[in-house]
Amino acid sequence: MNDGPLGSILLGDHAGADDLILPFQIDGLDVRGRVLRLGPSINTLLKRHAYPAGVARLVAEAAALTALLGSSLKLTGRFQLQTKTDGAVSMLVVDFDAPDKLRAYAQFDAEQLPAGTSSAQLLGKGHLALTIDPGGSMNRYQGVVPLDGLGLEAAAHQYFRQSEQIPTFIKLSVGEIAVPGASEWRVGGLFLQFLPEAPERMRQSDLDPGDAPAGASPAEHREDDAWTEAKLLAATVEDHELLDPTLSAERLLFRLFHERGVRIFGSLPITEACRCSRERILAMLRRFSPQERLDMRGDDGRIGITCEFCSTNYTVMPDEAEALPSGEDRT
Repeated sequence: MNDGPLGSILLGDHAGADDLILPFQIDGLDVRGRVLRLGPSINTLLKRHAYPAGVARLVAEAAALTALLGSSLKLTGRFQLQTKTDGAVSMLVVDFDAPDKLRAYAQFDAEQLPAGTSSAQLLGKGHLALTIDPGGSMNRYQGVVPLDGLGLEAAAHQYFRQSEQIPTFIKLSVGEIAVPGASEWRVGGLFLQFLPEAPERMRQSDLDPGDAPAGASPAEHREDDAWTEAKLLAATVEDHELLDPTLSAERLLFRLFHERGVRIFGSLPITEACRCSRERILAMLRRFSPQERLDMRGDDGRIGITCEFCSTNYTVMPDEAEALPSGEDRT
């Protein structure tokens, strides 16, 4: 960790470092944040499913957002992003298992894919659910945001305004870079939050209630100068800067915030990994009755199951299925 403001010489500055999140803090602006860089992990995740380009971009954007938000969990717990909409991409599910595992998949109708490829066009109308499961005996928390012409980035801003009530800035970038004989997906993200010691400094203008009398307007509140400055600086980041494999996350932060001084902390690795296993598949099948399991069998008597996240195929033999207990003890 660098304990002082980031200077012109950056310790741990490794251009090309990928699949990581770099936390940082700007003391002079009361801001904390994280930079995300995904390379091989997101490329593996997307190409495993051979998504159309527009769908791939949406899944990558959702994965980046989930990793940025889920990385606030410490050593245990799960953060999940899920959408359910009437659009061509009817469902998105992204899981982040603390401290570093990421997986995702999308359900879509190829015949209904629009000409545009923005997340708002692909999703249509529905809702976005963000779920925090700390694990153990702790309760889950879920926030839901309507998706009605909103993309994921805009919906995330809406979530933080109405649910967390924390001034937040999020920037996501997805792209492909050319490599010999092919191309590879990359994702970058920048996440900032305004967290002053005095909570009243975080106040924001009221949201439009939607049912106010004609002519009424929500009360205005002057935004804190420190947060205004932080947003203006963050907004100067370009898509290519978030994606450039030759520009390290440390140097990107220096470009954006060197005048204010920025402290960086140890990077957090991100790994593309699925939770599925043969043991989990058998545990899932135990929840069904013997007749239901019999109905699942193919002509050869086997039960075939494919994990939607990682596309791994599992085959359950007839003797294994018969040895499973009755589905009456479902959990």
